[in-house]
Amino acid sequence: MSHETRNDKMKSKYIKYNFSEKYHREDHDSMIKEAKRCLQCSIPSCRKGCPVEVDIPKFIKYIANNKPYEAITILKQKNNFPAVCGRVCCQETQCEKFCILSKRNQSIKIGNLERYVADITLQTNNIRQHKREPKQTGKIAVVGSGPSGLSCATDILKYGYDVVLYESLHALGGVLRYGVPEFRLPKKILDVEINNLKRYGLKTILNTLIGRTKTIKDLFDENYKAIFIGIGAGLPILLGIEGENLKHIYCANEFLVRINLMNANKFPKISDTPVYIGKDVVVIGGGNTAIDSARTALRLGADNVKLIYRRTEHDMPSRKQEKEYAKEEGIEFITS
Repeated sequence: MSHETRNDKMKSKYIKYNFSEKYHREDHDSMIKEAKRCLQCSIPSCRKGCPVEVDIPKFIKYIANNKPYEAITILKQKNNFPAVCGRVCCQETQCEKFCILSKRNQSIKIGNLERYVADITLQTNNIRQHKREPKQTGKIAVVGSGPSGLSCATDILKYGYDVVLYESLHALGGVLRYGVPEFRLPKKILDVEINNLKRYGLKTILNTLIGRTKTIKDLFDENYKAIFIGIGAGLPILLGIEGENLKHIYCANEFLVRINLMNANKFPKISDTPVYIGKDVVVIGGGNTAIDSARTALRLGADNVKLIYRRTEHDMPSRKQEKEYAKEEGIEFITS
């Protein structure tokens, strides 16, 4: 057996059944050094690339001065879940892409800095939650506990209103819980963020499907002043090709929900939900969900995983880092 083949087998053995978070951890000194590379532009283009317009130079400046708790305070002015966003947000196509240093391919690692400072806050339990404004009359209902529902609930809480969050499933988090694998977003991180919201005043009601368990009229009859509906886009878009309804073919939604929410990878010891994994697995698509599915299949015991995409690898909408991880783990890309 060649040295390369032996290494591949060892790597494959390590990957299988290992759902631990995977990313290149940055130490304290390297993060301080990275923060000090920021030019502190007077007109920060990076902030224009951020969907919620976080004051990026300011939070980075605090990190450079070794003031992580001041940095997290700046982040939380606009971003309610920095520990989550630092892991799953597409920084390289947003804030990092607009960084002035990206012209020399040396963009500040904004996502890494965000994750680093958020993790310090979580580890020390120094939450630095914003103070709520004086209590307002009336209560607000939020339907759906995914990213939009959680963000909306947090912002409304800041204004002093009582908020009740309704979730149809038995656990909060929406796509953050059932769509993103453990190796990319550990559930303990998500749980800490959600528990902090509960400490902040959020009330939650699980196992309640609005539209069936209760109607919108029922909610208004319960004296809710307003209702926010953030139920996501859970239905898959199928290809419409022959054979797509055969056995052992999953849409990504079902596959990832079985694993991430129902613990099908622990069937039958812990979970009652099975999932079928063959020796050879093919994933069709090139987004983050496709990459997540491919990497999950590998961890569930597949010997070979191929990812098929209709265009070039450069055209894949998935994150560059996730593609690199997938290749490191032995997933084969088939593109045009």
